[in-house]
Amino acid sequence: MQTIDSFNFAGKKAFVRVDFNVPLDGNYGVTDDTRIRAGIPTLRKILSDGGSAIIASHLGRPKGVAEKFSLKHVLATVSERLGVEVGFAGDCVGEEAKAKASALKPGEALLLENLRFHAEEEGKPRGLADDASEEEKSAAKKAVKESQKAFTKILASYADVYVNDAFGTAHRAHASTALIADYFDAGHKMFGYLLEKEIKAVEKVLTDIHRPFTAIMGGSKVSSKIDIIENLLGKVDNLIITGGMTYTFAKAAGGRIGHSICEDDKLELAGELVRKAREKGVNLVLAVDAKIADRFDNDAQTGYADVNSIPDGWEGLDIGPKTEAIYAEVIRASKTILWNGPTGVFEFENFTHGSRSVGEAIVEATQKGAFSLVGGGDSVACVNKFGLAGGVSYVSTGGGALLEAIEGKTLPGIKAIRGF
Repeated sequence: MQTIDSFNFAGKKAFVRVDFNVPLDGNYGVTDDTRIRAGIPTLRKILSDGGSAIIASHLGRPKGVAEKFSLKHVLATVSERLGVEVGFAGDCVGEEAKAKASALKPGEALLLENLRFHAEEEGKPRGLADDASEEEKSAAKKAVKESQKAFTKILASYADVYVNDAFGTAHRAHASTALIADYFDAGHKMFGYLLEKEIKAVEKVLTDIHRPFTAIMGGSKVSSKIDIIENLLGKVDNLIITGGMTYTFAKAAGGRIGHSICEDDKLELAGELVRKAREKGVNLVLAVDAKIADRFDNDAQTGYADVNSIPDGWEGLDIGPKTEAIYAEVIRASKTILWNGPTGVFEFENFTHGSRSVGEAIVEATQKGAFSLVGGGDSVACVNKFGLAGGVSYVSTGGGALLEAIEGKTLPGIKAIRGF
């Protein structure tokens, strides 16, 4: 398989799929350029070799052309970080994009407009009436799939080389993340530096395991993490289940959880996961106490309670000090650590302590030689908010892609290049 380090881009045009889906403020200013900075090394390699880069990304989830989702808002930041005045095409397909891509000289870069302004990027029909018949839905889906081929072919026609550096969308079989790879032979398609690092980090945490291996799974719903949890039960020594899922497990065990978030239809499933963990010899670590509030608000009245004895009218919004100590002891003794999901509503300053304590324990373990991978939007936001990102082994830029990789799924964007 071709690698970016061994390829000479001199005189070549490279179509580079990046993930510049960054947050913007009310004036369309970039508030966090982490993903842009992560993609810069790949772009610099191409330009420094004497190649040119056609940069493609999505931004948000538009249902057509929308000003707030225009990539022109990130252009200045991309140019500043790359150190090159990057050009811009007002569409990703069409005569303007074609002409500007064709005119690129060595060392130059062009940013295309949001790929998702076109339904063909995702291959999903738009504008269907809510009461559309199954026949109409089927016809619309077939039509967009057909036009997707033409859309993909146009994107591929701009370049000599395809580089995928967007781990955040590697789990999507979209035109620019997977289908486009078919237009390039094995020697002219490759991963960018970021995607290479992401793949290595995920494979290390799931295959090159130094024990004890501890996974920390947060989040509000058991239903959204069931496949991940079941896959991890066959790999980990310790599984810490935290966040909103705590209260589903507590209620399943007969606890009183007040007004805490709970999936009542998943109580049996929670009990089944406890049984499976026991059968596999996995140390399933659940919270024993919670920081509770009388309403869902940063300024709510707070207290602490046993997770199985939360008073009516109160809800758990973070773990308590006893749980913090239990989690920290397990984490500090670990050699491989995966963290996905905070322990509570860390967006509220008064409920950040649990997530911070987990992050600090991970940093301590990492300093002692553990390999730690932090991934998923909220976990990444946690380590960044607490200034801990530099203390862990790897912070993944992928949310859904990382979760599907942990589940053991083959990611289309990766398979399209390396074949598996």
